[in-house]
Amino acid sequence: MEKFKKALIVGAGSGLSASLARKFAAEGLEVAVAARNPDKLASLCRETGAISFAVDAADPEEVAGLFDAVEATLGAPDVVVYNASYRVRGPFETLDPDKVARTLAVTAYGAFLVAQQAVRRMLPNNHGAVLLTGASAGVKGYKQSAPFAMGKFALRGMAQSMARELFPQGIHVAHFVIDGGIRSVTRTDDTQNPDSLLDPDAIAGSYWHVLNQPRSAWAWEIELRPWVENF
Repeated sequence: MEKFKKALIVGAGSGLSASLARKFAAEGLEVAVAARNPDKLASLCRETGAISFAVDAADPEEVAGLFDAVEATLGAPDVVVYNASYRVRGPFETLDPDKVARTLAVTAYGAFLVAQQAVRRMLPNNHGAVLLTGASAGVKGYKQSAPFAMGKFALRGMAQSMARELFPQGIHVAHFVIDGGIRSVTRTDDTQNPDSLLDPDAIAGSYWHVLNQPRSAWAWEIELRPWVENF
């Protein structure tokens, strides 16, 4: 199996994306991270040696420019992770249409833009992986969360369609249903219920495992949830 060498994480921050950057760097990959505000990634870049870039993932020109910049700096990435999302909540009848549009633009349309740029660079080599971060909202719509469900359902559908088309061309597309809260500095486990939140480092380990699956047994989707999470 051809080894992966360069990773791009779009929608990077201090949570899962940071864990992914650390994991990829520890495994010897060169890492690029991108966010609307790359200044917040300075500490992560110092820690991992990653290079940061600015991007609005919902803007086609900015996404194209991001890939051009990464390619000029590191070379074309053969692993691309889309971890960006935006959410607006509230009663259906009072939802702000502009915020709903932004939710769809970042959560689904941005994923399309990033995946398309990635695939264009992977196809000539018949090698690469596109990893898409989903949520439980992509398989079940929660009350007062219609926009997020719309975006995550679209993301999941795109992932399945991509997998059917691109697996035979050597590109591994995988969608990760993160079904539960992710542990962070500001969100910690209940002392009475240890491991009730997903450990971001453990999630990153699952991404790495999927990334290294033999092509005779590729998964297009995996669900991750804490042991106490309700199905």
